Amino acid sequence: MFKNLILYRIATGWKPDLSALESALAATPFVACGATQEQSGGWTAPRRQEHGLLVESVGGQWVLTWQTEKRVLPAAVLARRVEEKVQQISAESGRTPGRRERRDLKDEARLDLLPQAFTQRSSSDVWIDPEAGWLAIGSSNQTRADAITTALVEALSGFSVHLVDTQTSPQTAMSAWLLEQQAPAGFTIDNECELKSGDAEKAVVRYARHPLDIAEVPEHVRAGKLPTRLAMTWQGRVSFVLTEGLQLRRIALLETEQQERQRSGDDFDADVALVTGELKGLLPELLAALGGETASA
Repeated sequence: MFKNLILYRIATGWKPDLSALESALAATPFVACGATQEQSGGWTAPRRQEHGLLVESVGGQWVLTWQTEKRVLPAAVLARRVEEKVQQISAESGRTPGRRERRDLKDEARLDLLPQAFTQRSSSDVWIDPEAGWLAIGSSNQTRADAITTALVEALSGFSVHLVDTQTSPQTAMSAWLLEQQAPAGFTIDNECELKSGDAEKAVVRYARHPLDIAEVPEHVRAGKLPTRLAMTWQGRVSFVLTEGLQLRRIALLETEQQERQRSGDDFDADVALVTGELKGLLPELLAALGGETASA
């Protein structure tokens, strides 16, 4: 749960109501693609149980799940079907379809093939902290996160969100940490980093499983290369990769034996409580290390 995270701030004015949220999500449940439908999306039970609740509340933390299904139609298969139609028209009428007619034939071919296409499903967990005003999308794909937040805004009256913005950009802060070879209080810098040049050459330097407390790392920063990803650990308890866009990726809890016992088996509630509990500690300290949120937040 929450291996990646895109963080939003819920605008003031929305009054959290668990039952109202459940009812609102029930209006757009996940339904599998129809025979000629390319993609579908909707809400499904976070516990992955049929007919389960669409919103789970664990220790005051709310968890939802957005699921999508997409029909996979390879371009080569579609092109072959279009060509078959073109050849058929040529054989029957002695003419070659033009560009506009080919576009129409492509649409026809897609409708022909979609019922036979395989489907792929994917889901993203969503975390709402109603007291702290957080909305977090468990994804690294901004387009997917935007689709999920749009669905929530359309479903809930008075609900709006915006991406978290900080006084110091993650890229500026990461540059300073690498220059000084010193992480902010409560954090350590781990052995992974990506630096990109802003000039026309777009040079990229990547370190993986390599100590970053070496002279050449700050030299790259002084030469104009800016960090786009930096692996870090918070309080020796949560490791993650911070991106220039303030996303957290590859989140991993460095669990104690007691926590491992707590999470033994398929225990949804224990998992939610542990993960959200650690993130509730990490996020305020990370934002503080970035100078705090902007006034608009």
